[in-house]
Amino acid sequence: MLELDGISAGYGTGLVLQDLSLTVDRGEVLGIMGRNGVGKSTLLKTLMGLLKVRSGRLTFSGHDLTNAPSYRVAAAGVGYVPQGREVFPDFTIRQNLIMGNLKARNDDIDAAMDLFPVLRERARATGGSLSGGQQQQLAIARALIGRPALLVLDEPSEGIQPSIVREIGTTLKQVSAEKGMTIMLVEQNMDMITQCCDRVVFLEGGRIATSVPAAQLLESPALLNKYMAF
Repeated sequence: MLELDGISAGYGTGLVLQDLSLTVDRGEVLGIMGRNGVGKSTLLKTLMGLLKVRSGRLTFSGHDLTNAPSYRVAAAGVGYVPQGREVFPDFTIRQNLIMGNLKARNDDIDAAMDLFPVLRERARATGGSLSGGQQQQLAIARALIGRPALLVLDEPSEGIQPSIVREIGTTLKQVSAEKGMTIMLVEQNMDMITQCCDRVVFLEGGRIATSVPAAQLLESPALLNKYMAF
């Protein structure tokens, strides 16, 4: 499904990712964890064509997306929910959803709102009037309206109350199970990780340090201390 082979990328003249290799299977929900600054968000930005690949190869469903522009990555079937949500504050919920797919039909928009009932309840509200958790739900629904084969999320639980975190986790797991969608999320929230992920990789020094089943994390405090403690 997704293959990253020896990827190096970074900012300016510095490298953050260094010879990183990763395979993600179709329908898998993969969590990406690690300390701040190890390259988690850099990995997602490189995948989305927002950062240049210095070396290595990136393929998705047989298509070479190495250094492909963002619009081509999206057209290949990759949806992205960035850190910070980036909803349109002056657009209504419905207008925000349309921006996820300008060719969306009314039933597509209705299906997206059905994922999170609050979006239907507040359909005429503007993005800027929503709480942080509601904005995150809107950003996820907007990404899903394009029917991606792969959904990529950067810290979807950040700054959100636990009840909404659980609702988002439930929805992600449901979408993956029902539609066979592959999901990658950078996340620090253990509840979110164990609720919806099948597998977790830990980054260290710009590379994949280890890969474990998500269910194993609760039984492995030493693993968390090794890769998450400061």
